[in-house]
Amino acid sequence: MRFLRRSSTEEADVTEVGGDSGGTDVDTDSASSPHKGYTPGKGRPTPRRREAEGRRRGPVAPPPRTTREAIRRSRELRKKNPVSKNERRAAARERRERMLAGDERYLLPRDRGPVKAYVRDLVDSRRNVLGLFMPLAILVFITLLIPVVAVQQYATLLTTVMLLGMIVEGFLNGRRIAKQVRLRFPKENVRGASIGWYSFVRASQLRKLRVPKPRVKPGEKID
Repeated sequence: MRFLRRSSTEEADVTEVGGDSGGTDVDTDSASSPHKGYTPGKGRPTPRRREAEGRRRGPVAPPPRTTREAIRRSRELRKKNPVSKNERRAAARERRERMLAGDERYLLPRDRGPVKAYVRDLVDSRRNVLGLFMPLAILVFITLLIPVVAVQQYATLLTTVMLLGMIVEGFLNGRRIAKQVRLRFPKENVRGASIGWYSFVRASQLRKLRVPKPRVKPGEKID
């Protein structure tokens, strides 16, 4: 077996270097290179995971400016992630059920929060004349189809009286409910106009069509 050996020329060079330095061999490779466990610095900070992922994914697209652009993007997402009609219907049905049940995660922004929930309970615990608003509108539409002047005149008079009564009742209910809300939530910034309008719209809807569904029965006392 043959071992690697230095040639005579290399030995002579090393001898000459040793003679010039006082007889001590100098290992240029070990002097210039660091030890094995040394890792040279990169000269810049290590990027965070979020920055690295952002570079891989590319720049984030700006929000859509128009409704048409939003629809186009939603169609592109559907093509990339196709979902069956049954799955979409099931998801929509689940969202509807959670919204009717009063789940905060699925409610509209106008219906969220304990203040709005308390207002709904106050409205649902009473029977209001405002609840006849939609039936009255249907009655007016029917009377317009009847070609009898007397019937139309009486219907107009009845509609005017009912509307005035609804306006007065809505105004009084709004003040009453806003006062109770301030007593119940003294730290909340309660605006009387906003609470009054919210209670007016809630009371003008049929009880079965109210969203979320009423949690209390008519006549039930609200603490």
